[in-house]
Amino acid sequence: MIVDQQSHMAYAARTHQGKKRSVNEDRYLVRAYRIEENGAPVLLAIVADGIGGHKAGDIAAQLTVETITQGVATFQSGDPLPCLQSAIIEAGRVVSTNAAESSDLAGMGATAAVALIVGPRLYTVTVGDSRIYLLRQGRLRQISIDHTWVQEAIDYDIISPEDAKDHPQAHVIRRHIGGKQLPEPDIRMPLEDGENDSRAISNQGTHLKRGDRLLLCTDGLTDMVTDLEIYQALKEKPVEEATEALLNLALEHGGLDNITLIALAAPMGKHQETHRSKFGCLFASAVSSLILILVTALALGAVWWFGFWPWSP
Repeated sequence: MIVDQQSHMAYAARTHQGKKRSVNEDRYLVRAYRIEENGAPVLLAIVADGIGGHKAGDIAAQLTVETITQGVATFQSGDPLPCLQSAIIEAGRVVSTNAAESSDLAGMGATAAVALIVGPRLYTVTVGDSRIYLLRQGRLRQISIDHTWVQEAIDYDIISPEDAKDHPQAHVIRRHIGGKQLPEPDIRMPLEDGENDSRAISNQGTHLKRGDRLLLCTDGLTDMVTDLEIYQALKEKPVEEATEALLNLALEHGGLDNITLIALAAPMGKHQETHRSKFGCLFASAVSSLILILVTALALGAVWWFGFWPWSP
């Protein structure tokens, strides 16, 4: 892929060290690309959270973002999931190798949430408790799964979701980047209630719809704001204002940890290319019959192409 200066989706990002931390150990990246083979637009978004309480969390988060970015940049065509998974595993290898080479870096690690939008298709991968949300047709849904002790306890009916937030084990992470074992990338993307793992994985590559909004964030946000507050900000405000409002809410509610978030928005309404095909038809009606046939054929091709790509209604 080649880096593109213009994104096919609107986005905004914010990061803050919070009120209690002396160092911001979060890192993020948003970068637009185009696939060389067919010119399809691609947008990559990453948030990484250095694991709190360990040395050099900021370095682990930075290495994670850099390594994932380098890995994803090699994608050219086809299914990007193997590339995403390999990039996560390589990030684990890089963080672990660097930690082993210096006592100052020993024990460092990070979580990560990654979204890759190829044309209209969404692909995600996560490790740890950084999250991805989707706002679609008036409903907010977490489409990532926390790799935490409390999430496993919820899954096995040991505790209720209501008890999880303030549970003493709430921040015990079961998967992360770094450490002796390579990370296990999670590609489940639950879009409906009650989906099993196989179904959630099959949702990868789902078509984003007009008006869809995505949020990637570290737990410094979700520990401080509710899902309802996230819903209200994403639904009612442009992405720039939404990210600013959510950051301010997290700070107002205590700002106990580093806070990082990225909001992305699929276009609203019809896009410009649709009008272009109508213009082609009007122009064709003014020329000779032979040119009319040619232009009409081209216009029909444009209607077929732009009518189904990239944003479904």
